[in-house]
Amino acid sequence: MAVSAWNPHDRTTWLLETVWVPLGLPLAVLFRRRFPLTNLLCCLLAAHALVLAGGGHYTYAEVPVGDWVRDLLGLSRNPYDRFGHLMQGFVPAILVREVLSRTSPLCGSRWLAPLTVCACLAFSALFEMFEWAAAVIGGHSADAFLATQGDVWDTQWDMFCALIGATLSVLLLGRAHDRQLDALRSGGLGMDVR
Repeated sequence: MAVSAWNPHDRTTWLLETVWVPLGLPLAVLFRRRFPLTNLLCCLLAAHALVLAGGGHYTYAEVPVGDWVRDLLGLSRNPYDRFGHLMQGFVPAILVREVLSRTSPLCGSRWLAPLTVCACLAFSALFEMFEWAAAVIGGHSADAFLATQGDVWDTQWDMFCALIGATLSVLLLGRAHDRQLDALRSGGLGMDVR
């Protein structure tokens, strides 16, 4: 976070993109004894923080690795924004899944996966409304935050990428996540981890 905060492309965009890290990290630390997170979730949250920090520092439309991928694949736009929205579904899916598995009767239920994906899609839609509000309030100065890059379907693509990310996360990581949740439950840590 400190490196990304040093001389960002646009200070307001940096703040809007990275605010989730300084909000989430203290919560994870504050509740670590009462509600410890699985190693999988902690690693995913750290990876997502790096994606947010990079997008915040450069703006999503101008992240250098995205320019490199655009040029390599002959794309019309920097794909880092799409990757960020894929992560916006992929990582929160494990967070939502972990919270629902441990605090609701959904543990082991066939409803856990679809409700997890739906929650991630709802969050993505809410985030798009935040972006819309930023554009209305900030006018053209919101362009760096929106990273639409001239695509009239950017909002729909962003939500679709989050949907794909959440679905992939549940499908690819669900069993490994269940094993870590089982280990956490049986770890004898003396914590309330239903």
